[in-house]
Amino acid sequence: MNLSIIIPLLNEEESLEELFSRIDKVCNSEGLSYEIWFVDDGSTDLSWSIIENLRVQNPQIHGIKFSRNYGKSQALHAAFEKAQGDVIITMDADLQDFPEEIPELYYMVKTEGYDIVSGWKKKRFDNVMTKNIPSKVFNAAARGISGVSLHDFNCGLKAYRKQVVKSIDVYGDMHRYIPVLAANAGFRKITEKAVQHQARPYGTSKFGTERFVRGFLDLITLWFVSRFGGRPMHFFGAVGTVMFIVGFLSALWLGISKLIDVSRGIYGHLLTDNAWFFISLTMMILGTLLFIAGFLGEMLIRTNRPHENYHVEEVI
Repeated sequence: MNLSIIIPLLNEEESLEELFSRIDKVCNSEGLSYEIWFVDDGSTDLSWSIIENLRVQNPQIHGIKFSRNYGKSQALHAAFEKAQGDVIITMDADLQDFPEEIPELYYMVKTEGYDIVSGWKKKRFDNVMTKNIPSKVFNAAARGISGVSLHDFNCGLKAYRKQVVKSIDVYGDMHRYIPVLAANAGFRKITEKAVQHQARPYGTSKFGTERFVRGFLDLITLWFVSRFGGRPMHFFGAVGTVMFIVGFLSALWLGISKLIDVSRGIYGHLLTDNAWFFISLTMMILGTLLFIAGFLGEMLIRTNRPHENYHVEEVI
């Protein structure tokens, strides 16, 4: 199979039939065999009924229904496990992305050998203040911290080699950073392609400005995990050791100073009168705690964390 097209959705009943029709038309015109995985992330409208009806006439359509809204990362994770195509395309269901971009994305992965081709909404049709400007700031920060040179991490339209999606673990809100996760896993042939974008024809956006705050926090988490996730002692142990040594040396100097004063017959100056005594004590305690945190981290990474933190109600 050439293509697996993965479409997470939440309350997109108006766009699903048109979206499928356009995907089917463009894939057939290029002679590409394909499957579609719609992932209903807890819709409360008729989205799942429409997917079931489309499935009756089109066996290449599959669906995964979550019992409630779990988020885009979990939706992608569930579909990545089931996708069988040589190239995996992800796109949103709101028709802001153009299905007509699919063949070029496919050929860039298949014939040009890219691991990931990320869409770049060079000209956006979103609110300037609430989406465009925050998105530019967010993407600039993501490029600087991650080292992956993409202009648009948030674009839902992306193409992946099958081996990429089978090798990475998408969890939390990390769907924005799949290229970073892939790069950390050794898939370095990552590029981008300017894609068409249009205003949403139906419904309203499911993402608010708070997603940028969560995105920055996730980016910091990803930076830390990518560098120290497999060796937490290298971070916590090193910082803890330095803090403990500085605190110990400071306390030692205070003790030596006290002994010198006593030898000179100078009395009445208590160590607790010096603020450095409490600073030294605090640094030694924090250093010890950080060292213990690193040790516990080393223990914890040897246990498997359950990533399938969602409940699939139905698969068709």
